[in-house]
Amino acid sequence: MIQDILKKIKHDDSLERSDILKLFSSVNNDVDFQRILNIAQSIRDDLGKHITLTSTIHITNQCSVVPKCKYCGFAAGTSTGGYYHPFYKTPDEILKAAKIIEESGIPRVSCSGAHGHNGEHAVDAARIVKKNTSLNLLVNVGTDLTSETLKKLADYGTDTVCCNIETTNETLFYYIKPGERLSHRIRTCNMISESGLELSSGLLIGIGESYSDRIHHLHFLKQFPNLREIPIMGFNPYKDTPMQNHPPCSLKEQMITIAVTRILFPEIRITVPTPTIGPENVRYSLLAGADNLATVIPDSYPHDIKGVGNPECGTLPNVLSVIHEMGLKTSFKSHSMHLQRNIPIVS
Repeated sequence: MIQDILKKIKHDDSLERSDILKLFSSVNNDVDFQRILNIAQSIRDDLGKHITLTSTIHITNQCSVVPKCKYCGFAAGTSTGGYYHPFYKTPDEILKAAKIIEESGIPRVSCSGAHGHNGEHAVDAARIVKKNTSLNLLVNVGTDLTSETLKKLADYGTDTVCCNIETTNETLFYYIKPGERLSHRIRTCNMISESGLELSSGLLIGIGESYSDRIHHLHFLKQFPNLREIPIMGFNPYKDTPMQNHPPCSLKEQMITIAVTRILFPEIRITVPTPTIGPENVRYSLLAGADNLATVIPDSYPHDIKGVGNPECGTLPNVLSVIHEMGLKTSFKSHSMHLQRNIPIVS
């Protein structure tokens, strides 16, 4: 039966909701699971997609959302395993980090921050990054944006703005994010898309959602005309948080979700943050059809980094080694400093 669905995919025939549900359900059949991964990889590779690397600068963890999201280890005071102490990066600190990311050869950076600043912290970061580097820039401050700040972000040359809906299951959304409103997330996604900037918006999986929830979410994203990126984030518990005992999302569930997303969105950028998949598992996201690895940290990065969803992040040498071993191409920019360290480069 999976073979019939795979034939539809190869012939670019439309998939029914029941077909997509069968794709998800194949996670328990090793043969079918591998077939789905293979076709997702081939879709990415046939389009000639290179693997993008995205680093990160965390601007501030001082968050005004109350009560806090039940899984959060990013906001100040939420987890001793995360960013427990409050911080707000100075312009010099942002500039230093951006310069080191650019010099490392990573072509893209995400500047992320907490709520309560009307997006002005994002505007400051965009100005610093875009005026002083050639980095492609994604900004992620959730719903902490206005039409005015979006215009400023566009004026400074911001490429992508992220607002993750995380789940379209309203009951589940309000359980894990009691201080936010789903309608605000959707409104922000519309505002970003209508502004002409690229929209990035993704799924947090393994939080209790069903396959039907994931299918509904993926179809829901199709309404945004400027959607260009879908992050797939597997849940990992942070200690001290209300969800510290919730089980982490399995690797296979993350892989099947990445693969199905690639099948439904052949040309979209599919992002997997190295902390949520686990730094040791980045190869599996690539095997499933992802084409952007995020939270990739250079050796010389000047600040302490805690990954969102997991304190551990992927290091640049390790990520490059995985890409090289798999024979994939990347947009990584080779510099002599890497060659001197004998890091394999594929460009």
